[in-house]
Amino acid sequence: MPDTPAPTDVIDWHARAAALLRGGGPDGRALVNGRRVASTDGASFDKHSPIDGRRLGAVARCQAVDVAAAVASARAAFDDGRWAHQAPAARKQVLQRFAQKVLAAGDELALLESLDMGKPVAHALAVDVASTARTLAWYGEAIDKLYDEVAPTPRSGLALITREPMGVIGAIVPWNYPMIMAAWKLGPALAAGNSVVLKPSEKSPYTALRLAELALEAGLPDGVFNVVPGFGHEAGEALALHLDVDAIGFTGSTRTGRRMLEYAGRSNLKRVYNELGGKSAVLVFDDCADVERAARTIAGSMFFNQGESCNAPSRVLVQAQVAERFLAAVAAEAAHWAPGHPLDAATQLGALVDATQLGTVLGYIGQGQAAGARCVLGGRQVRQDSGGFYVEPTVFDQVAPTMSIAREEIFGPVMSVLRFADEAEAVRLANDSPYGLQASVWSDSLNRAHRVARALRAGTVHVNQYDEDDITVPFGGFRQSGNGRDKSLHAFDKYTELKTTWIRLD
Repeated sequence: MPDTPAPTDVIDWHARAAALLRGGGPDGRALVNGRRVASTDGASFDKHSPIDGRRLGAVARCQAVDVAAAVASARAAFDDGRWAHQAPAARKQVLQRFAQKVLAAGDELALLESLDMGKPVAHALAVDVASTARTLAWYGEAIDKLYDEVAPTPRSGLALITREPMGVIGAIVPWNYPMIMAAWKLGPALAAGNSVVLKPSEKSPYTALRLAELALEAGLPDGVFNVVPGFGHEAGEALALHLDVDAIGFTGSTRTGRRMLEYAGRSNLKRVYNELGGKSAVLVFDDCADVERAARTIAGSMFFNQGESCNAPSRVLVQAQVAERFLAAVAAEAAHWAPGHPLDAATQLGALVDATQLGTVLGYIGQGQAAGARCVLGGRQVRQDSGGFYVEPTVFDQVAPTMSIAREEIFGPVMSVLRFADEAEAVRLANDSPYGLQASVWSDSLNRAHRVARALRAGTVHVNQYDEDDITVPFGGFRQSGNGRDKSLHAFDKYTELKTTWIRLD
């Protein structure tokens, strides 16, 4: 299977978008029990593109009754074993066909993702489509490589420890990486034999719905994978409260993650696995030999996906002796990240997801300026005549650790630079956060790199790089960044139960 889809520069994405909309736009109906269906009461909402404000189409506004139908479908499919009872090798084949279908439909999926949430189509194709296919194929390949256990009991007994699917998984995913976040949950959940009800964000529903169709084409039985679009306070809450859902896999804000735990307590104490927000700290020491490479890497990771990433390196701690060099290099790199039309193949920074997010980002920029931080780059809304939502790459210097731009997740292309004097201060500032998703250490001292990495409270600590990634590596955080891990074999822990079968031997 190829690692990446075809190049984007040979495709006229504007023409493809126009053709899609002339044809009535994407299908926004729910997918339940293998069929596309309108919401029970016929309610829908209009979806507009953040690129230019144009209407993309109507999306089913699912309510509790629609969620109940999807859960019933998933439960029936699980209980009769049409998927869970298939041999691991058979599930593997379906998931690998699913991955191939994703790659074959890569152009279509990339266009939907770009129109839906504003990311550059080149990134959607090369990163999101490719990663989604890789995730599905990897979990399919993994499932027949997992072995159960025999406990070291006395000879009078035989204790078998088996890993079994949980049942019905509710997956609730955000709008910033709709396909990738869905695949991180679908891959291990489906590979293990569960049924899934997916609730995509109302801001980016289209690729989730198309993924479900591709899964059916690949041979996934009806009812095993259902998608219920709608709003969080309606469809999302109903899914999290449903008594026949065994676990919730949620990615989103820390605020909503708290609600997921409350819903579990109010319902059936279902398992809740939260992958939440972050304010990732990057530490650049004066013994980093290539400060310019550090700046280029950090700026690229910060501005990628318009800064709408939970692990964005938005809190950069730089030793005072190299701060000016670092800022100059960031400014040079930012010139390559000027906001542009997401359907232009050369665009690196696209549109924020909607007007609400635009207001949030501009509000934080205003707070930083009012608090006395020095805006050394950007800080403005641009491309207003497009009808879309664009903000320049923005960098603040002389940020105090108490400022809101240093403590709160902005989810936009805004970097805060804090200066430190020594290693002890750097570690203290880095750990002074309610979050603990990722961090990074830049130093040419092996001793310092190990020492500081051990001292940082984060789920992933990068050394002399940032955001290098592979499906084989777990992803998740400490503290209010969540619990459990997506990706790697560890993700199976979230979607399986351990059963002990104890046999007495005479």
